[in-house]
Amino acid sequence: MEKDEFFLKRIRELANLSWQRDIVTFSDFLNLNEQNIVSSLKHQFPQIVMETSGGYENAERQMVAFLPDALCYEWSYPFVCIHAVPQYPKYAEKLTHRDVLGALMHLGLDRSKIGDIVLLENDIYIFCSETISSFIMDQFTQIRHTMIRSSIIEDVSTLKVHPVFEEHDDMVAFIARAYHLSRSEAAAYLTAEKVFINGRCITNCNQSCDNGDIVSVRQKGRFVFETDQSLSKKGKLRVRFMIY
Repeated sequence: MEKDEFFLKRIRELANLSWQRDIVTFSDFLNLNEQNIVSSLKHQFPQIVMETSGGYENAERQMVAFLPDALCYEWSYPFVCIHAVPQYPKYAEKLTHRDVLGALMHLGLDRSKIGDIVLLENDIYIFCSETISSFIMDQFTQIRHTMIRSSIIEDVSTLKVHPVFEEHDDMVAFIARAYHLSRSEAAAYLTAEKVFINGRCITNCNQSCDNGDIVSVRQKGRFVFETDQSLSKKGKLRVRFMIY
């Protein structure tokens, strides 16, 4: 069975289980493409409400909750946020998202059990399934050469986490300029179905962007496309990439 077929089967199972047993069921953390697929299935389950959350506003990786239409009890998403900081900040390395994710994957964890990873200065926030939180707390002690200590944030709703934006003033082509790629390299991401605009997979090299669109490129990150429609001296559209 192909990966997409298995994913669709799993989503239908969760929706049906929620309806038949009158309970809330949850997916793993889904990427933008998977969230888009789930959204396209909503009409197949009119008796089920689907809600999503990744723990904070504008989270990229999110869980889907399947709720019976007449649900009458309180529930919460089965994920937590782990807050990690260097044990010795003075000697800590400058860590990246890739460093943190690599250290977690080295522990043998399933990527679908891990949501967004947000770095704010020396603070690292890792959203993950409750089922693996204890393991991470015990085993996740080092990133590269930096020793870390972790704690669980008890109330995620009070957490003030947001992506860190980095401003770039540049021209189109969007992906090539945003990630310093050649045009052929940027086109390869499109043809490989690794580019998403507001969660929708894009393969058209001539696809346009609207102001405020969120563009996600697998293995590269994502950016918010901004433009005031002004032109450069050469007559090209001037844009700004808010990369995070």
